[in-house]
Amino acid sequence: MTRHDGRMDRRGFLLSATSAGVVLASSGFAADPASPLLAGEGTADITPPLGIEMGGFHRAPGNERRIKAIRQPPAARALALEMNGAQVAVCSLDVPTVGQDMAARIQAEVARTTGIPAENVRICTTHTHSMPAFNYLRQWGALPKDFMAVVERKTVEAVAKAKADLAPSEVLLGKARVPGGNHNRTTKNFKTDEQFEEGSTDAERWLDTMLHALLFRRPGKRTLCWYHFSAHAVCFADESAGPDWPGMVAELVSKNEKLQPSFLQGHCGDVNPGDGRDWRGEANQTTAAIYPALKKAIAEAAPVKVDCLKTVRREFRVPLDMALFKSWRDRYQADPKKCVGGEWVDAGFAEDWYRGNAARSLGDTHLPVTVSAIRLGPIGIFFHPAELYSYYGLAIRRGSPLPDTLVVGYTDGIIGYLCDPTAYKAGEYAATTVPKILDYPPFTPTAAREMTAAAIELLKRTMS
Repeated sequence: MTRHDGRMDRRGFLLSATSAGVVLASSGFAADPASPLLAGEGTADITPPLGIEMGGFHRAPGNERRIKAIRQPPAARALALEMNGAQVAVCSLDVPTVGQDMAARIQAEVARTTGIPAENVRICTTHTHSMPAFNYLRQWGALPKDFMAVVERKTVEAVAKAKADLAPSEVLLGKARVPGGNHNRTTKNFKTDEQFEEGSTDAERWLDTMLHALLFRRPGKRTLCWYHFSAHAVCFADESAGPDWPGMVAELVSKNEKLQPSFLQGHCGDVNPGDGRDWRGEANQTTAAIYPALKKAIAEAAPVKVDCLKTVRREFRVPLDMALFKSWRDRYQADPKKCVGGEWVDAGFAEDWYRGNAARSLGDTHLPVTVSAIRLGPIGIFFHPAELYSYYGLAIRRGSPLPDTLVVGYTDGIIGYLCDPTAYKAGEYAATTVPKILDYPPFTPTAAREMTAAAIELLKRTMS
């Protein structure tokens, strides 16, 4: 059950909080030589109307960030895969976030209209900060219900087009590192994936510079291109809507490689685009770094043997730090005048937070979410609803039983940052302010480690 503002009420929260580790769905089969992998793609335009609010940056009431122009048309894209009766759909939406309820509605309607099981449909977002967001965000843009309904309908249309486009496909995988395409925004002293080893830990900050490109080559039909990279889509902070740097990269790939790329966002909780000279990331410099790497990955992509298509999902209960939450509430109650900046943003934000959380039960110790994985032959894809710090994405890849694993965030909901223990100890923005924006209690300092373990366990399930 949800409230009028799109947030789950306490009864709905508790009803959904079942025991940890429950496997919700598992489907897929080994390949039959007579039944090759089928792949199809569909797109739909989701250009928003002018005048509605965008998410992505804090704006106090009365100073809303409203759409005045369209920089590039955003889209809902869908990849449909089918093999030996197993059907999967992966959607990539040029929006900041979707809520769990919105994802569930899309999944149910896709199942009704296409026959693809709802549990096999993934709703991912690119996390562009230049579009409206579709979940509750305190002072980060109102929920545009009318446009949300349009995006839901367009996403279902994209999946239907993708299923209608299914054709026998060969899969190719290309990889390339992207110097200057992203940076760890929390520190100058980070290490990269090239230095990541078996003994590497979350005591240090990391950066994944690897770009993966999946190509679906279909005889007699256009080749499909889906790529994965880790960098916030946050270069623009004006009032023009669009997909941010992924849109600029797509224009170049379309013009020069004659492909229409779709983007899957990675583990970018502590990562911004660009080489770091501009903290937020400058769009032209970012594009100038990412495009050549994607071009190289496409050119050097090699065929992989797809002997199965399998998808599994489970509930993961993210542990909440209710002691810290109680201390926040006690601090505000004791002296609201001291809660006017820093982790409290401003006085109005703090007051609104307290009003919404004064009666929250301290017995709500976990936040239930859905995580899932797809195995496409030797390639694994793990999906989750968090903004995961770089270390944990690299650790999932390290622990995966599959040779190549993509870790895709912002999927089937949004819960905010899963940080390392250092972020909680230091009281960093991602650990202390973002939970207040999303109206969740804070997570425990080791929550990201627990999700990482759950991800590796789920990827191992795809092998059975």
